[in-house]
Amino acid sequence: MQIKKAEYFVTSPEVAKCPKPDRPEYAFIGRSNVGKSSLINMLCNNQKLAKTSGQPGKTQNINHFNIESTQKEKGPVTKWYLVDLPGYGYAKRAQSDRNRWEQMIDGYMRKRENLTMVFVLIDARHEPQQNDLDFVNQLGKWEVPFSIVFTKADKEKPGAVQRHVKEFLDAMRETWQFLPASFVTSAIKKDGRDEILQLISESNHNFYHPNEEAAV
Repeated sequence: MQIKKAEYFVTSPEVAKCPKPDRPEYAFIGRSNVGKSSLINMLCNNQKLAKTSGQPGKTQNINHFNIESTQKEKGPVTKWYLVDLPGYGYAKRAQSDRNRWEQMIDGYMRKRENLTMVFVLIDARHEPQQNDLDFVNQLGKWEVPFSIVFTKADKEKPGAVQRHVKEFLDAMRETWQFLPASFVTSAIKKDGRDEILQLISESNHNFYHPNEEAAV
């Protein structure tokens, strides 16, 4: 996949005010300070697309980005949305803000009909965190398709990254019969970029051509 256009589109305080669901949509979410903006910018090859911040909890609403991509240099254009969702697990957030976040995410995940995939970001530098496990289990209850993206792999020794990834997936195996796709990424080295874009490409094909097999 080649990204031809990636631009900010709109910010919405709730799912009812999101854009018309006329194209596949991919949402990115994770704990605050997991490196979500850096990952989005890396995937779209645009370091100014999503605003990075040293202040956790900066994203407060549902942010849509309009993406246009092609399979080949001069192939047909495919349009899709990339969505930047507010992070969870920020301890200093007021209870009222947490309640609003829960209502907004609940409504978005359960009602957004064109939501094709949720990418749940996990910090590869750390051992499994309970709020990450709780969130993926909630997605399972909602029957929302998701993949796991381990971030910041370049900021820890490879052995530690491999151990943390294994520990997280092993923790999931305690309640999940089948594990979702998972990716180990680095926004600096662009590790995992091609694999994630390939999954999005295949999902786009299934969205627009549900009765056809994806081209190899």
